Amino acid sequence: MLFDGACKLCTGSVAFVLRHEENPALRFAPLQSPAGMRLMQEFGIDPAQMNTFVVIADGRAYVRSDAAIRVARYLRGAWKLLRLVMIVPRPIRDRAYDVVARNRYRWFGRHDACIAPTPELRKRFL
Repeated sequence: MLFDGACKLCTGSVAFVLRHEENPALRFAPLQSPAGMRLMQEFGIDPAQMNTFVVIADGRAYVRSDAAIRVARYLRGAWKLLRLVMIVPRPIRDRAYDVVARNRYRWFGRHDACIAPTPELRKRFL
């Protein structure tokens, strides 16, 4: 899961996933990191595009609302039901995603620098 490491909403989402993951399967990298930039280039995503997050699974990169839905597969319990959002047509989902992405710093704030994971979580970050 590639995320904007300066965005408080995005880092909060990573913390949420870490708390609610069914199994510790996901690995994380800030978009701004060398690993994040390399993976974005490898999957044909412009590394300058910091207004999305990316989930790479099964050899494919998922972005925007598709990435959010894909993350729900890894969550436990009732959180898996978030996948039902996929019944909403992608253009509508992505439009809502884009509104939040455009306003995320204003609404949620930003970190001065990318967050650093705790020592016990460091192995989960690329």
